[in-house]
Amino acid sequence: MTQAVIIDALRTPRGRGNAKGALHGVTPAALLAAPLRALAARHDLAARTLVDAIFGCVTQTAEQGSNIGKLGLIAAGYGDAVPGLTINRYCASGITAVGLAALRAQAGDGLAIGGGVESMSRVPMGSDKGPLTHDLAFQKAAGLVAIGISADATATAEGFSRADCDAYAAESQRRAVQARDTGRFAALVPVGGLSADETPRAGTSAENLSALPPAFAEMGAKYGMDAAIMAHTGLSHVDHVHHAGNSPAMADGASAVLVATPEVARREGLRPRARILAVAECAVDRVLALTGSVDAARKALHRAGLGAAEIDLYEVNESFAALALHFARHMGVPLDRLNVNGGAIALGHAMGSTGAALIGTALDELERRDGQRALIAACGAAGLASALIIERMP
Repeated sequence: MTQAVIIDALRTPRGRGNAKGALHGVTPAALLAAPLRALAARHDLAARTLVDAIFGCVTQTAEQGSNIGKLGLIAAGYGDAVPGLTINRYCASGITAVGLAALRAQAGDGLAIGGGVESMSRVPMGSDKGPLTHDLAFQKAAGLVAIGISADATATAEGFSRADCDAYAAESQRRAVQARDTGRFAALVPVGGLSADETPRAGTSAENLSALPPAFAEMGAKYGMDAAIMAHTGLSHVDHVHHAGNSPAMADGASAVLVATPEVARREGLRPRARILAVAECAVDRVLALTGSVDAARKALHRAGLGAAEIDLYEVNESFAALALHFARHMGVPLDRLNVNGGAIALGHAMGSTGAALIGTALDELERRDGQRALIAACGAAGLASALIIERMP
């Protein structure tokens, strides 16, 4: 099958995912419409054939229900003939959506869009009341625990201390503030009066993070989750190292990536910015849950015939500080090539959108540095993960 190429990748700024956030007044449909409208204007999509548009969204209820992907297309003024699909692979949804859009472009004779949306201020995480968060009998039978407990257990197993995680989080904030303030995020589409990411916090240090209380210690003890994960892993204890400052910030945001085949791009007079070398999905231990980025990345590298050292930049969703450190350790990736402009700890994690947004972030940075390849990976609940490798085109 012919290769897929990326024509463009856009995202909104991320707003804080609470009622005081700058994007709280923007509905999910309007949020998704912003990058879609910008893509249409930049590439005259009204005059072109779109074979499909696929979007990630995790909490698909209330204003994010009813196939929000299709409704975002309508809100953006796309024609009725453009199909729309909404998927949920938890926090890996955005990468999967772009991968599926690439397949649709390869199988069809036109362009496709992959992306995502999440308004965590208007549709809170868990408000869909699915069994992962609201069915205690199912959780107990499946041995599932809260993802924060999984992250703390991974930190314990790997020997990552609270100080390690706080130092990583402070560096994520420093990089994100620098990137925002020096204009490195070129793919931003202003929406709701917000033109830059709202979530990074200037002046964050490991010292002030050290004063924050652990977020999951009480939950682990009260609901037996520590005991459950110790029994599952053989750990003698769980170090509760994560808190609000070294965990991903809840955020509102949307993203959209325009893909095609090289043949369609030439026919339509569109200049590709990158080719997609490989896409990979995987599922790992559902209890530890969040370590799958490593497996997905290795699978993508194998499919592309590449080694980890042949990747210039890595963008990995900072689900928790220990998970980013886990990825770097097990992939052999130096931290100066990982999330070079900060990650979700600082920039926020609009769950269904993040993966697709990271693709644009990686591509912009490759172009800025004159780099060649980037690998984008994200883990998700229940052990799911996705990865995608891009190669910049001249």
